[in-house]
Amino acid sequence: MAAWVIWLIGAVALAVGEVLTLDLVLLMLAGGALGGLVVALAGGGAVLQVLAFVVVSGLLLGGVRPLAKRHLENRTPLQLDGVETIIGKTARVTQDVDVSGGRIALGADEWTARSQSSGETFAVGATVRILQVDGATAVVGDALE
Repeated sequence: MAAWVIWLIGAVALAVGEVLTLDLVLLMLAGGALGGLVVALAGGGAVLQVLAFVVVSGLLLGGVRPLAKRHLENRTPLQLDGVETIIGKTARVTQDVDVSGGRIALGADEWTARSQSSGETFAVGATVRILQVDGATAVVGDALE
């Protein structure tokens, strides 16, 4: 089996391992294996291939991984994602909303909704504010506009 094929198999195996660990170490080693592959394709001997693997892996681990890790972890506590992004937005009632249920339109999306308290109801066409999301149901209240 050709040396470059072995490096390719190693790079793929390391990349698959990275998908399972998500630590950015195996991915950098996979990059090093690609360095060994390139040297093998260029006709370099086994010592040069291993040297390329070590150098490229070291550069990636020392230079790229810290930057990538910092970028992935660089979130502020105030940064919202997922359903948190719709909390506080207003929506239009499309089916009467009370404490037991109803429906609202938020942009092009339609959500199941319920009011936050038993005495609160909103008729079709009313504007409501999304107060929280409980599973796939928006808990709504008066829009106060």
